[in-house]
Amino acid sequence: MEYVTLNNGVKMPILGYGVFQIPDHAECERCVLDAIEVGYRHIDTAQSYRNEAAVGDAVIKCGVPRSELFITTKLWIDNYGFDNAAAAIDASLKRLKTDYADLFLLHQPFGDCYGAYRALEAAYKAGKVRAIGVSNFYPDRFTDITLFNKIKPQVNQIEAHVFFQQKKARETAKKYDCQIEAWAPFAEGKNGFFSNETLTAIGKKYGKTAAQAALRFLIQEGVVVIPKTTHRERMIENLDVFDFELSADDIKAIGLLDKNESLFFRHDTQESVEMFFSWIAQRGKI
Repeated sequence: MEYVTLNNGVKMPILGYGVFQIPDHAECERCVLDAIEVGYRHIDTAQSYRNEAAVGDAVIKCGVPRSELFITTKLWIDNYGFDNAAAAIDASLKRLKTDYADLFLLHQPFGDCYGAYRALEAAYKAGKVRAIGVSNFYPDRFTDITLFNKIKPQVNQIEAHVFFQQKKARETAKKYDCQIEAWAPFAEGKNGFFSNETLTAIGKKYGKTAAQAALRFLIQEGVVVIPKTTHRERMIENLDVFDFELSADDIKAIGLLDKNESLFFRHDTQESVEMFFSWIAQRGKI
């Protein structure tokens, strides 16, 4: 396993296991146990995934010391604002059955994210969190929250894959000494990801798959990746990307796949803000 060092000195595995869209408790617990057994030490969950408790149960049962695991979770926008966020952070730790999270992120850049971020700062100072950061913050919002708070985000988790390489966001993160982390590093299979000719041809050179070539590309670009799968054999495959290195020509070829557009939705549009607002309003949180 390779590691990155965050701006506060905390070491973070560059490849982790994500549990998005695994809400069933037993299934999520089984997946996390499998992931840890085959060698993952970095697990990424969130309040909105509704599986923190399953992750916590797996961490208790896995037999690996807590100190050897890196657990990330995220604060959902329903819980923004300082007081709400402070209570929600404690609730997450209780569900995760741990005294601390290794990384706690703001999940979305909407609502009272400034009050919520200051709650993360307070949790960090209290030792409840080893690192804090944000998710889905594009360069403008990222720069704003970085400059107007005391603790710089250690991580910004964003959509990033070969078709949307987030070069501007990565430049901004580098300027402020923040680590970029990619969600959906496989673009959830969109755009014929797994049969892409460029990725397939490059992978074949090294006896690897298109998916492994894509992960290796992001890793060599210094991006943390958290691929998700419910299949043990795929977990093993996704982890098997540290025994080869892409050439400069390979990096250039994959770089040309970048369309600089989200395959899901952007977080810097009026429509996105209205969509998230409607979700909260429907649940009576506003």
